[in-house]
Amino acid sequence: MSTTAPAFSSHFSTVAPNYDVLLSDVWGVVHNGVAATVNACDSLRHFRARGGTVVLITNAPRPGEFVQKFIDNLKVPRDSYDAIVSSGDVTRALILERPGERVAHIGPARDLPIFEGIGASVVPVENADYVVCSGLYDDTTEGPDDYDDIIATMLARKLPMICANPDIVVERGDHLVFCAGAIADRYATKGGDVIYAGKPYRPIYDQAMAAARKARGQDTAHGRILAIGDSVRTDLKGAAAFGIDCLFVTAGIHAEELGGRHNPTDAGALSAMFKDAQVAPKLVMRQLVW
Repeated sequence: MSTTAPAFSSHFSTVAPNYDVLLSDVWGVVHNGVAATVNACDSLRHFRARGGTVVLITNAPRPGEFVQKFIDNLKVPRDSYDAIVSSGDVTRALILERPGERVAHIGPARDLPIFEGIGASVVPVENADYVVCSGLYDDTTEGPDDYDDIIATMLARKLPMICANPDIVVERGDHLVFCAGAIADRYATKGGDVIYAGKPYRPIYDQAMAAARKARGQDTAHGRILAIGDSVRTDLKGAAAFGIDCLFVTAGIHAEELGGRHNPTDAGALSAMFKDAQVAPKLVMRQLVW
């Protein structure tokens, strides 16, 4: 497997004919948590206009319909994608596999829709059979080390955790905020049992391909599928594990490591990053541009 960084590509239009389906990340590619990324949305629209299918695949810990409402507010055009699959959707499926069990929730109130309509009994950690972590209670002031007391209680009770968002951090404007993956990794490091619902794990890719199949009316060979994302840990490694190409966007969560948010094009740092991860993408762009 190559770990060499490819040269930066300027326009997606030159390689778009090689693919029929795009599995595009959302945060960091289609928007930055505050506003839509216009060039990326236009690129997805052009791809669909030539007959391609776009599935937005996100580690958002809420059902896909709630993600759609959120990106509507950021002015992401609905004609830039065919479907949305979220780690929240995968989490709901995992909850349904535990009928009658009591669940504790770690995360903000805005993520509570993940439990709606599926008969989940939400209780405090002290009374739970397992835990769903969707994020931090307040990601503007807290970090993962603020959860050590909760983690100690979970460890003592040997509670499994479902991580509804495997991301460590995500963009919010020009800042990075911690996500559920940071707490889940801390729990796992201390010996806790963690089930990760989203990227880079296979279940979310299987759901995304089911959505693509429904949109296209047929299966798509893996060689004709391209993942797009800004995270080495989730997008790049997830695509590699699923056996599909990846387009890596540098103006996302790794921007500061790659030369700064306004010019994340440090080829040496990029090569070192891929070498350390032992995987490299097929394509690299600063931002998705048609």
